[in-house]
Amino acid sequence: MRGAMKILVRMPNWLGDSVLALPALRSIATNFPGAEVWAAASSHTVELLAFEPSAAGVLEIPEVMTWPSFIRTAKRWREHRFDLTILLTNSFGSALLAALAGIPARWGYAGDGRSILLTKKVSRRARPETPGLSKAPGKRQPEAGCIPGSCPFWEDVLHQSLYYLRLLKSLGLKVPDEPAISVTITPEDEEAAAKQLAAAGVDLTRLKSTGKPLILLNPGAAYGPAKRWPAAKFGQVAAALEKQAGASFVIIGSAKETGIARQVVEAAIAAGTALPPFVLAGKTTLRELIGLMSLADLLVTNDTGPMHLANALRLPIVAIFGPTDPRVTRPWHEPYHILHKPVVCWPCWYRECPYDHRCMEAVTVEEVVNAGLALLGSAPAARAKNKEKEKDE
Repeated sequence: MRGAMKILVRMPNWLGDSVLALPALRSIATNFPGAEVWAAASSHTVELLAFEPSAAGVLEIPEVMTWPSFIRTAKRWREHRFDLTILLTNSFGSALLAALAGIPARWGYAGDGRSILLTKKVSRRARPETPGLSKAPGKRQPEAGCIPGSCPFWEDVLHQSLYYLRLLKSLGLKVPDEPAISVTITPEDEEAAAKQLAAAGVDLTRLKSTGKPLILLNPGAAYGPAKRWPAAKFGQVAAALEKQAGASFVIIGSAKETGIARQVVEAAIAAGTALPPFVLAGKTTLRELIGLMSLADLLVTNDTGPMHLANALRLPIVAIFGPTDPRVTRPWHEPYHILHKPVVCWPCWYRECPYDHRCMEAVTVEEVVNAGLALLGSAPAARAKNKEKEKDE
């Protein structure tokens, strides 16, 4: 005798997209009370869902999928005997994997030649008349989160988080008008992060007792160098905010970004910093990064996955955008400041700039420093307000 209905939600591959898809995952669980909802996630985002209350379990997908691993993954899915899969990814491969796994109901966006593999599909171009989904982006005026003049044309573009919810709405499911994005954090996450900071030389007790901020710098971007603000400028920001706010700095990122981290340190020293930034790039797990963000006061970052992770934790953010569109991938919750220059070639979405990288070079150190100081001044009250709102939700 079969038990509860089993649903597999194929989560996006990138960290930032996975964070933005969390409201969709939770909406699916709400729409199918009593069902057993599982998530399928890439190997580098599995930890994000480790304590996700809406997921009964998580199936890991290899980051690099070969044909043998593809078949093994399909076989593993088949053993779970899922009744339905909802694909938040757009690729042909994700639909083929679900079909080979024998999942009878396969729902998702059409496109990439996979329509024949879907039992229920939605056009990616269609926009249902949904009050929340069609109007939510326009509710947020540039003044709420941008340096004036840096974020034009905010109306009539769908944020990525709403893009996932639009799929569900078009499939006939109920979705929230204004989604809340959050990530579960545990005491163990914070404890592990505190140990990491202590090992790196950061005295949290002293910072708290003196009221000095801990600022995280995220100078990398897995997408490609086009999304990276120059490392030298990150170093100059560190020197300036140390002088003006007494801040201490920790550089985060992947193991592949340790070279960029060293460039930031060198630039900070050249700019006259008394205490160079501490480097934790490549030294933290995803859960430790979550804990680290919970202990920090500000993040200065490119448009990356850690930006969305920090936003889910309500860490104030200075976000520097270049080739991508902040209307689509901006932080969802305040407090944040976006710095963005809509140059003539924007948006290009290139991984590497074939020209002079003018969209990123045009953002000045002074602008980032001023945005950081403004957020540091309002950070305690803003975070306290958001924590109270989270309790109500």
